[in-house]
Amino acid sequence: MKVADIRPDALMEGQQAAMQRDIAMLQARRAEFVETPCPACGDDAGAPLYEKYGMTHRRCAACATQYVSPRPSPAVLRDFYRGSENYAYFARHIFPASAEQRRERLFRPRAAMVADLARASGMDRPALVEVGAGYGLFCEEVRATGVFGRIVGVEPTPDLAGICRDKGIEVIESAVEEIDAVEPFDILAAFEVIEHLFDPAAFLTACRQLVRPGGRILLTCPNIQGFDTILLGSASSAVDHEHLNYFNPDSMALLLRRAGFEDIEVTTPGRLDVDLVRRALAEGTVAPAQLGPFLAHLLDRNDAGTDTLLQDFLRRARLSSNLQAVARLPA
Repeated sequence: MKVADIRPDALMEGQQAAMQRDIAMLQARRAEFVETPCPACGDDAGAPLYEKYGMTHRRCAACATQYVSPRPSPAVLRDFYRGSENYAYFARHIFPASAEQRRERLFRPRAAMVADLARASGMDRPALVEVGAGYGLFCEEVRATGVFGRIVGVEPTPDLAGICRDKGIEVIESAVEEIDAVEPFDILAAFEVIEHLFDPAAFLTACRQLVRPGGRILLTCPNIQGFDTILLGSASSAVDHEHLNYFNPDSMALLLRRAGFEDIEVTTPGRLDVDLVRRALAEGTVAPAQLGPFLAHLLDRNDAGTDTLLQDFLRRARLSSNLQAVARLPA
């Protein structure tokens, strides 16, 4: 899979312009940013790393989580996501143009995985909720498995919530922390959500209220100790104006344990690391000398077989820059 499969090059100029306006929106409210401790372990001695897009990034000395502090307050974030031009651009242009590629390469495999998880857990016609339903592709693919009795999307962004409703998906248009009591679900999925949040621990507490005892939670987010994120550092596309929390496999497991989950399994199933670094080389974002002669030579070969082997190694060694965690709420 290539980055261009899910982010068509022809549309990215407009996306970049929308993103710059979103950054300006955030920086106009810089006075409302607040200091926070490490989102994984709570340690408050994070050392500054660098600034990007006006955000100060820190690294926790205790668990190596990278995080933004000071960060936009909950009120700023709520206004930001409701008025984001970047999200509206994705909803109107990038998602429709790449929908079938995303469906086939990302969401259909994820739907198959949660269906297998439901079967392996002995769940009969289980209920599933996706927090951050976006364009609704995952909910559609889950519905197509025929395994689940109820499927709900939680989506606070109005444009995206409307798209989900148009697809016949039951939608809760709210932040998960603001949801009133509902019938608990057997499985909760949240793809690329937790890195955006002001308080991941509070998010997981809210998620607990949506999951029945013995139910499962599935999360994905960037892995700050992945191939792409280590090699490119602040130049990595994962380090953007929206991401506030950058976990690694160990700190994600720590966060989930602190939130009361068990049977935690953290993997890094990403498929884009090699392509992301090669694109950075081609664009001049990173120089070959920064990679060292061996990696520079490996990527310069542009050999599909070698790329597959390298990406497979990164996945198996938990060194891909995409992180996935599955955990169980105690019965």
